[in-house]
Amino acid sequence: MKVRSISTLANVVAAMLLASGVATPAPAINSPALPLQVVADVPLGGNTTRLDYESIDAGRHLLFIAHLGDSAVIVFDTQKQRVVSRIGDVSDVHGVLAIPELGVVYASATGTNEVVAIDEATLKITARVPAGVYPDGMAYAPEFHKLYVSDEHGDTDTVIDVATNTRVATIPLGGEVGNTQYDAASKHVFANVQTRNQLVEIDPATDRVVDRIDLPGAEGNHGLLIVPELRLAFIACEGNNKLLVLDLSTKKLAASFQVGKDPDVLAFDHGRKLLYVASESGVVSLFNVESANVTKRGEGLLGPHAHVVAVDPDTHYAYFPLMNFGGRAVMRIMSPRP
Repeated sequence: MKVRSISTLANVVAAMLLASGVATPAPAINSPALPLQVVADVPLGGNTTRLDYESIDAGRHLLFIAHLGDSAVIVFDTQKQRVVSRIGDVSDVHGVLAIPELGVVYASATGTNEVVAIDEATLKITARVPAGVYPDGMAYAPEFHKLYVSDEHGDTDTVIDVATNTRVATIPLGGEVGNTQYDAASKHVFANVQTRNQLVEIDPATDRVVDRIDLPGAEGNHGLLIVPELRLAFIACEGNNKLLVLDLSTKKLAASFQVGKDPDVLAFDHGRKLLYVASESGVVSLFNVESANVTKRGEGLLGPHAHVVAVDPDTHYAYFPLMNFGGRAVMRIMSPRP
């Protein structure tokens, strides 16, 4: 695969525009194979340190971003296209998950081994809950009012009752845990066990493992996204740069694709049936998903460390936080080309 980088001149221009502190039209991406166009680059503030997971509450037009290196949660207004708040004292924040029906955002503070609850109305921290030894990704099972937290180094999923913000269970998974996701169709929770190349299925009614699905060809299966209506699970393997497509009806692999180096976060645009795979190398891969038919639409370099992506279901904009573009932390907003 031939990847072309963003031009040096474009980076210089972007840095000058970002110095003004306002959203600006961004330079075009010199990667014809990537079917995305830049909407704007917006300064995120803070330091040029690592950014991690993000989560959108489309109804409130708020995007929450984990600024891991700054131990802060950035609150970004997707209508005004600007930062409206930075919530500090979330030590080494890795994961964020907005739960719109609760009006709460949860953030995993790995530095203090806890999950922090944030009220969306006040943007204030309302609770802190112990969550293992390295809390990371999170999933919410609404029928059971439970939050499931990947404890990457503790080899477990921590279960939190969101009504009381208390830990109610710890589920041993037998290996290093990658991302955890909820499947609304089966009403089960799935978690990557990346040192065993397995996807583990958990029943929230009992908080017990009910199945272990072997993933042939997986190495370091960390990223995970489930599309319930299509009965598909998408699994990003950072060890061998693969995207695996798992049919949840048969629990068999349906397809495998090479993607950018060190794939991390996945996002799905349900309206356009478009899957995004963002990698640590800055390469983004796009796939068309029509029922069980998954085809690669394009791939190319989007920006430095473009390993995180979230999609607004209303505008179809994709949001990529970049920790250092032109000397600043930047939100690169993209739109699919026609």
